[in-house]
Amino acid sequence: MLNYIIRRCLMAIPLLIAISIVTFIVIKLPPGSYLETYIAEQQRLGGEVTQDRVEAIKQRYGLGQPTYVQYFKWISGFPRGDFGMSFKAQQPVAKIIKERIGFTILLSLATVLFTWSLAVPIGIYSAVRQYSVFDYVFTFIGFIGVAIPNFLLALFLMFIGVKFFGADLSGLFSMEYMGEPWSFGKFIDMLKHLWVPVVVVGTGGMAGLIRIMRGQMLDELRKAYVQTARAKGLSEYIVIVKHVARIAINPFVSTIGWMLPGLISGGTLAGIVLGLPTLGPKLLDALKTQDMYLAGTIMMLLSSLTIIGTLISDILLAIVDPRIRYE
Repeated sequence: MLNYIIRRCLMAIPLLIAISIVTFIVIKLPPGSYLETYIAEQQRLGGEVTQDRVEAIKQRYGLGQPTYVQYFKWISGFPRGDFGMSFKAQQPVAKIIKERIGFTILLSLATVLFTWSLAVPIGIYSAVRQYSVFDYVFTFIGFIGVAIPNFLLALFLMFIGVKFFGADLSGLFSMEYMGEPWSFGKFIDMLKHLWVPVVVVGTGGMAGLIRIMRGQMLDELRKAYVQTARAKGLSEYIVIVKHVARIAINPFVSTIGWMLPGLISGGTLAGIVLGLPTLGPKLLDALKTQDMYLAGTIMMLLSSLTIIGTLISDILLAIVDPRIRYE
């Protein structure tokens, strides 16, 4: 297994380099540049941008240089943790990501636990009790969960909270803890607010995974090995959990690769509605303003998560399903 992991990590290096090139080119494709966006914004606000200011911005960020020069200027700082300066925030990109990466990882892990802990048992139960009342109920809930956009669910929960409970469900902290140093009280306050974005971001994914688990279980229950296991006198619990569910869960494990970056980019609109200090809203803002260093770094982070998630999926698949080997 160790050789397999090392080989996959070495393969990821040229892949990340190729992704960085494509990412940088795609960010540069839209017409105009950050400088033009900045000048237009200043003129809209009634300000004036002098030629000296324009030249200073060009010099600082290398905007007047060819694309390949700008790319090498950006990518050469990665080994030492220098991802460039954010055009809009006038801060190092590493500082902006550091401020938000912790909350993003926390929300992502909590959402994965929420979706898996509910989707797996509900999918198994729906398959074993096919066409029962609970199966129809869970199927209906699953379709509703897939159909409702997460930002609309966020708006609905915020309306319910304000209308009936007088509570503001936006953000991760109450007003008295915002900007304050970490304490036990602030941590508990964050946990009280965390369930809202977890439910909002995780509902759609959970609904889809329930349908996947149910379908996989139904396919496996019709196979001959299940009848053979029952004929040998194994209990129904052993047959379902140890044999059928172990194989049916393979699609869950194989989706980790796209689930990790999807939780960051897929919850962008919900993050904007709820005012979450995560990377999704910051990525959208960077793309809108053509803040290429910030947008490119976040997209590189998403690509890295995809590669890491795929590696984790492959390892877990080999553990869960003995038919899969590392060759």
